[in-house]
Amino acid sequence: QVQLVESGGGLVQAGGSLRLSCAASGRTLSSYTMAWFRQAPGKERDFVAAVSWTSTSRTHYADSVKGRFTISRDNAKNTVYLQMSSLKPEDTGVYYCAAKAGTAPGSVGRLYNSWGQGTLVTVAS
Repeated sequence: QVQLVESGGGLVQAGGSLRLSCAASGRTLSSYTMAWFRQAPGKERDFVAAVSWTSTSRTHYADSVKGRFTISRDNAKNTVYLQMSSLKPEDTGVYYCAAKAGTAPGSVGRLYNSWGQGTLVTVAS
């Protein structure tokens, strides 16, 4: 099992930027995929972005964040990041980091078996 700890959430004005971090521990992340999901108040948890922990760092994004968010990883720090730009009020929610074995950067939440506690992002209009 991988332990995940998110950080970096907060309050930001619409159009602003924020970077989330997710530090992983417990095992090596080779052949793993890391992802970000978010849950808005009163809504289901949705996929945001994923990156495979391989030499090619395959990525996958939800259509709603393409061109605005960038997922990346730091191998030395066992950390994955989510750089969020041009934020909109609809980006508000609790952002969760997740991990699963396998290198396909999928968007299906139930396939991820390790989750962080979440970090709140609030985008004010």
